[in-house]
Amino acid sequence: MTALKSVPSQHPTDIETRCAATGMRMTEQRRVIARVLAETADHPDVEELYRRCVAVDDKISISTVYRTVKLFEDAGIIERHDFREGRARYEPVPDNHHDHLINLRDGQVIEFTSDQIEKLQAEIARKLGYKLVDHRLELYCVPLDDDGA
Repeated sequence: MTALKSVPSQHPTDIETRCAATGMRMTEQRRVIARVLAETADHPDVEELYRRCVAVDDKISISTVYRTVKLFEDAGIIERHDFREGRARYEPVPDNHHDHLINLRDGQVIEFTSDQIEKLQAEIARKLGYKLVDHRLELYCVPLDDDGA
């Protein structure tokens, strides 16, 4: 018998709602993956996502997690990030734009917004004869007190 622990949320998550809007068939395993992703405060890679999903349903395989993540990504439901670690990390497509600061020492990802940066990017594009329609900003950093930089 499958050890199916309580799924983080019993109400449909934003990810589940987006899946339904695309007409995607939602199996119980996809639902667990969607709910675990929706509950993340960080940007897990597939292996970390798998560990979290197995804690809910021990019958989920890593290949199911890989396939589902790819399906969600292709449908525009989650975003893939490559933060120079050699592994892709994921987050639900945000409602509001944000940028990322990545701590190269511990891999922590900090989301932030800056009106100044947004204005400067648009201004640079305009000065070069373009209209900015999208962008992604990732700042790679080490702590100020880090002597290894």
